[in-house]
Amino acid sequence: MKKTIMRKYAKLAVQKGVNLQKGQGCIVSASVSEHEFAEMVVEEAYRAGAKWVRVDWSDQAAAKLHYRHQSLTQLSRVEDWELEKLKFSAKELPCMIHIASADPDGMKGVNIAKMQKSRMAVSKVMKPISDQMENKYQWTIVAVPSPKWAKKVFPGERTSAAVEKLWTEILSAVRVTEDNDPVAEWSAHNKRLSEKCEKLNSLDLEYLHYKAPNGTDFTCWLIPGSRWVGGSETLQSGVEFNPNMPSEEVFTTPMRGKCEGRLVATLPLSYQGVLINSFSLDFKDGKAVAVHADEHEELLERMIAMDEGACMLGELALVPADSPISNSGVLFYNTLFDENAACHVALGRGFNETLNGYADMTKDEIKESGVNDSMIHVDFMIGCKELNITGHTRDGRDVDIFRDGSWAI
Repeated sequence: MKKTIMRKYAKLAVQKGVNLQKGQGCIVSASVSEHEFAEMVVEEAYRAGAKWVRVDWSDQAAAKLHYRHQSLTQLSRVEDWELEKLKFSAKELPCMIHIASADPDGMKGVNIAKMQKSRMAVSKVMKPISDQMENKYQWTIVAVPSPKWAKKVFPGERTSAAVEKLWTEILSAVRVTEDNDPVAEWSAHNKRLSEKCEKLNSLDLEYLHYKAPNGTDFTCWLIPGSRWVGGSETLQSGVEFNPNMPSEEVFTTPMRGKCEGRLVATLPLSYQGVLINSFSLDFKDGKAVAVHADEHEELLERMIAMDEGACMLGELALVPADSPISNSGVLFYNTLFDENAACHVALGRGFNETLNGYADMTKDEIKESGVNDSMIHVDFMIGCKELNITGHTRDGRDVDIFRDGSWAI
């Protein structure tokens, strides 16, 4: 891929993704294999006025070796220096840019129980500190192709050709071309998503009913007075940023523990480096009580048992079946992209910012309002061209929200 267009993408991540403010710190998280693009992001952050930039490097292959050779006790340890790094972030509130590039099957063969138990132990220690940062800093996730990811998406191509093709699809999805202004493109896109949110919010919906021929038949209630949001987010300080690039969704946080029925996944889920195909979940009294999968069913079972909130929903997201990513016909095997090709839901943690007045509410008040809390937030796709979604308003009307996979409002 041309360096000029890669740099344009890096600039977009800094200027429109996190909207880095002059004098602010910045943390870039990236795989060592993607150092070239990460270095471009670092340079663009300094050009935008960053006071300092730190790169947190990772390596999926090394992480797999850690899980294979370290004891569960060792994997579950949180060292003092790790806590201090997170406490520093909670105090300084730097913007954070995450560069995704992992192999969707990169953790295949790892002891699933060992991996999940260790992650649960670490999360219990780190989560109280990370919670202090919620809705107080800018962050974004962007992606660049690694060779193994590219070969997963385009298995019939030579590695170099696969990487180039995946670059093309990623840049198209994030609205970066050689001759356009991607910042202006994203401003217009954010406006379109905002207008769709305004229509949904004006309906004052009580619940949504999902129905599709594949077996999805599901009803989920919404929190009174909650909002649909999408595209960019705005901090209390007034700084606007785009947390996900790409993003085609509008979403809300449903009422914790109040849903019924079956959801059938329509795209694979890459969870903790393991690819899960052809699965469904059954909900009763607001909780996922059964999972069904052709393989890795035990991984799903462990996922919904991670903590008290892992079996409940934290997000409902609406994406039309004719979204640009869906129309590309590419299965990315990466949630950042595939969730923008189809309607989806998320198990686990909900979003405080979907509540009106959340900034003045305590954590207990937010929970009492109905926002789910968990150490996980796992999206999976349920949208298809045959999906119908009907909304029931609080004044007793039924409104078509989606018909045949597309917007009806």
